[in-house]
Amino acid sequence: MTELETAVARLTADLVRIDSRSFVSNLPVAERIEAELAGFEIERLDYTDARGVKKRALVAHRGPPGGYALSGHMDTVPDTGWQDDPFSARIDEQGFLHGLGSADMKGQVAAAILAAKAADKDTPVTLLLTTDEETTKQGARLIAQSSTLARSLGLLGIIVAEPTRLAPVRGHRSHINFTAEAEGVQAHSALGTGVNANWQLIPFLAEMRSLHERLRSDPALQDPAYDPPFSDFNLILDNHGTALNVTVARATAGIKYRYSRSIDPTPVVEAVRAAAARAGIRLTEQREGPPPELPEDHPLIQLAVQHTNQRARTVPYGTDACELQAIAPCVVLGPESSDTIHTPQERARIADLAAAVPLFGRLLAAGRT
Repeated sequence: MTELETAVARLTADLVRIDSRSFVSNLPVAERIEAELAGFEIERLDYTDARGVKKRALVAHRGPPGGYALSGHMDTVPDTGWQDDPFSARIDEQGFLHGLGSADMKGQVAAAILAAKAADKDTPVTLLLTTDEETTKQGARLIAQSSTLARSLGLLGIIVAEPTRLAPVRGHRSHINFTAEAEGVQAHSALGTGVNANWQLIPFLAEMRSLHERLRSDPALQDPAYDPPFSDFNLILDNHGTALNVTVARATAGIKYRYSRSIDPTPVVEAVRAAAARAGIRLTEQREGPPPELPEDHPLIQLAVQHTNQRARTVPYGTDACELQAIAPCVVLGPESSDTIHTPQERARIADLAAAVPLFGRLLAAGRT
């Protein structure tokens, strides 16, 4: 490996070995990152999430104000399905680093940190390091709403370093998470004294299936600028560990609905609310910021296209850009692909991570006045 590949592999491995799944505290990984940032002004944004877990977002800056920021998130999805050690950070003979978060996105964070550290002292350099990106976007929202440092810099733009194969992404969808809950009475199922909450939930689910099919068939609810053109409407069911011989006291349906900037989500939201009301179940909603989307001729997109020699595109998933766009325009751009992220086979090619470091450096240098 080259010297740069060795450096990015070492830092990525250190980050992967620290458990920062979204339901645990990210303080250890935040402290490891901060140890890399000697000479930077650091702003720590601490909070406690809805489960009572302590979290921290970081804003780091060096040099004059202005310029561009590099952003990444410290949290990962759960290790569902992993048979190998998800925190091993092992490197195979083909030059891949394996582990939870290696491609989404601790490898990108490592590349961003190395690029920031290597920048000329006269170049404005900012890092926006979030957490809870995989769940609520709370870390990015806190930076956007409460960071005195980030707001004071007059940033020209933000590069959100998600895995895009170093191709610029100018827009993506945002989500509304619906949680529908039905209540029953727990009892031994053979006695006939319990009330199974699933039976109350099923009429709601039948309407949600029809809505899911409509999203895939009605052009009025689709955006041809995205692939796929139809919105995500993903359903997860939970009986909270109830055994097969027990009536279900609580049944929960979670639905993630994603929509792009050109789509009005109101008809879908109203349909979900009406179905929940008819079924007599409780419905809650959690929204992230509006879908970020810049035109192809936006200066930030043109800059990214110039330095990558790749056409800007849109993607169907979401990133912290939905919140960070409140500070400055965002482009999503980072090494690696989404092929293995959120799977038990997650891995990142070290050479690809290393290739991002000079690219990030050139983008940072473009912000120097």
